[in-house]
Amino acid sequence: MKTRIIALLLALVALVTVPYWMPGAYYINVTSQILFYAIFALGLNILAGYGGLVSLGHAGLLGISAYAAAYLLHAGFGHPVAIIIALIAGLISMAVYAVLSLRTTGIGFIMITLALGEIIWGLAYRWISITNGDNGINVHSRPMPFGFSLASPTAFYYATLVVFLVCIVIVTIFVRSPLGAALMGTRDQPRRMNALGYHVWAIRFWACMLSGLLTAIAGVLFVYYNQFISPQAVDLTASAEALLMVISGGAGTLLGPIVGAALVVIVKSVVSGFIERWNMLLGAIFVVIVIFMPEGLVPGTARLWRLAWRQFGTSRDDDAAAPSKAGAEQ
Repeated sequence: MKTRIIALLLALVALVTVPYWMPGAYYINVTSQILFYAIFALGLNILAGYGGLVSLGHAGLLGISAYAAAYLLHAGFGHPVAIIIALIAGLISMAVYAVLSLRTTGIGFIMITLALGEIIWGLAYRWISITNGDNGINVHSRPMPFGFSLASPTAFYYATLVVFLVCIVIVTIFVRSPLGAALMGTRDQPRRMNALGYHVWAIRFWACMLSGLLTAIAGVLFVYYNQFISPQAVDLTASAEALLMVISGGAGTLLGPIVGAALVVIVKSVVSGFIERWNMLLGAIFVVIVIFMPEGLVPGTARLWRLAWRQFGTSRDDDAAAPSKAGAEQ
């Protein structure tokens, strides 16, 4: 327990001091990307990891919130109004998603979310009067909470960090709550949960709503970071990358989606500058993870660490017992 607390404190100190030891504004921006993509992955992890509901249309939900904020800002509305309406739009969209997709599970759920995501991509691409098509929508300013400008990479990073920490607390509370336990029960034994009197559909619906809220928050941060939104942000590749973040880091864990988001963003934004075929490298990394750590990087690393520590403890006990055995023989 003490080791975990110390590790969390060290991680928090590292995050708070990123602008002081990170080499240059570009890498600070990359860290900001990691944080809001981690929020996105945490939202998807609630469904895929804790609920057993794999979604391939989550980028569409992120895009709806991002487009709503960008459109309202472009129309002349203020930042508070744009942010609030964008979050509401994300929640309403998630409610529609849930009502349509929770009619089934497994492959059926995946296909329905995939179809809904493709519908949103088609609207973003063709509804030019709202989305401006391929040209996208530009956002020319960022909000100024409490009078602090978020124009610089460092200021935006700290704002994103605050939102990220709040989201971590929300997800932690949810996972440890009775609703979180019930959601994991519907993942493992839905028929038994139903027989015990739990409303399986309602539990999954409210999990979807929390997932939608986190996704909407990530969408708002996404559009403020890029100051631009286009149909590319809502295509199937974006949804697949989010799912890759969850699976590679470790589905059903708090730390896994964060590590997965860091892996994908670093490969896309940093390694791609040195390796032209970075997408092949990312695919190879994913294959290696699936083969050697099917549970994900975080649970797999913990498993290997426990195994190594057990082997070390066994060898140390054998070394300690060897002199005693030799003395007894004499």
